[in-house]
Amino acid sequence: MSNFRLARISLLLAAIGLNVLPALSHAQDAKPAAAGTPAAAPADTVRPEIFKLLDPTAVKASMDAKNYADVQSRIDQAAAIPALTPYETFVINRLRVALASTTNNAAMAMPALEAVIESGKLDKKSMGDFIQALANYHYNAKDYANAIKWFTRYQTETGDVATVRPYIIRAYYFNNDFARAKQELMADLTAKQQAGQAPTLEELQLLANTGSKSKDPATYLIAMENLVRYYPSDDYWTDLLGRTQGKAGYSDRFALDVLRLQYKAVGTMSPEDYSDMAEIALTDAFPTEAKKVLDDGYAKGVLGKGANAAKHKKLRDQANKAAADDAKTIATGEASANKSKDGTGLVNLGYAYVTMDQFDKGIDLIQKGIAKGGLKRPEDAKLRLGYSLAMAGKKDEAIKVLETVKGGEGVGDLARYWILWLNRPATAAAAPAAAPAAQ
Repeated sequence: MSNFRLARISLLLAAIGLNVLPALSHAQDAKPAAAGTPAAAPADTVRPEIFKLLDPTAVKASMDAKNYADVQSRIDQAAAIPALTPYETFVINRLRVALASTTNNAAMAMPALEAVIESGKLDKKSMGDFIQALANYHYNAKDYANAIKWFTRYQTETGDVATVRPYIIRAYYFNNDFARAKQELMADLTAKQQAGQAPTLEELQLLANTGSKSKDPATYLIAMENLVRYYPSDDYWTDLLGRTQGKAGYSDRFALDVLRLQYKAVGTMSPEDYSDMAEIALTDAFPTEAKKVLDDGYAKGVLGKGANAAKHKKLRDQANKAAADDAKTIATGEASANKSKDGTGLVNLGYAYVTMDQFDKGIDLIQKGIAKGGLKRPEDAKLRLGYSLAMAGKKDEAIKVLETVKGGEGVGDLARYWILWLNRPATAAAAPAAAPAAQ
């Protein structure tokens, strides 16, 4: 975001500089004027004394030789001639634009461009080019209010709304008008999604930055959800899930559920996330899950080294022993779970089987537990069923279940995020780290 800039002004002005400088004709037949009065020139011609200074052949020769001082001298001399006609002023300013574009002289270019635009002597196509060039100059000069003014005029004059719209929105953002930037970005996001089109990476990053700069976490999360939808990356997923846990009303009972999704969505987690997930899984009586997570952390070279190497080994030994014990005794728990007055035991036992990759048996038990009823939090159980189906590779069934999960405290968010992960692009676009605030 911070590196976003318009194309070089000189590229645009190359098309509106010397190449389209008016062919200068001069009034050779002009009658001498009375003493002290400049000779009048017919419309759209220049007087001989101005033509002599601005003769295109001589000017081009100096420009080609990079003798810009000579061109500037010619312009200054012509501008000093008394009683310039509107057309003569127009020609002088056109030449100023050409010289300024070549020498990167914004201070000369901007007033000259504006004068040419307001001269009334441009055709419609040239008018759009000159207005866009002036808007670009203001944008790159960080004069965002005037950039918005001239980009908007470009839209009005040409009827081309799309070309400069991204720059108008960015100008609102850089001018600290975050409310308007959000309004426009959200409108574009909605329109594109309704049309079945993907928003650009930059649009979503800008929306995230707008939420961040304006301390609007809801807007930031909308942006992050769409970033993981269209341009998933480890950084975006980690940021989204981390910030979701900070939402008002979020329940910490979903800490393990969040880590389960993160474990599936990102390539490699941090050492703290691996160890935290294992510790919570052990506490919640899912030792096989803890063992698998720790084994993966070791295999990826994340765990077992550094200052916490001993801690990691102790946790891994604990998980290995508990998983081995659980594998021996898990079958004995089914009878007591079936006898229970509610389905909680069946749901928990079913997920334990899922962690052992016995998906069909585990999913069946979870479904029986939900059907049995008496659950304190039935939506939590549906969430677990949904992501168990996801882990089993049953995408369509998983989405069908997850779409029925409702409620606050994080359960609805997590169901939606699992669906985002299941519907992720087949080949995720390479994306930079989570959008930093634009400068």
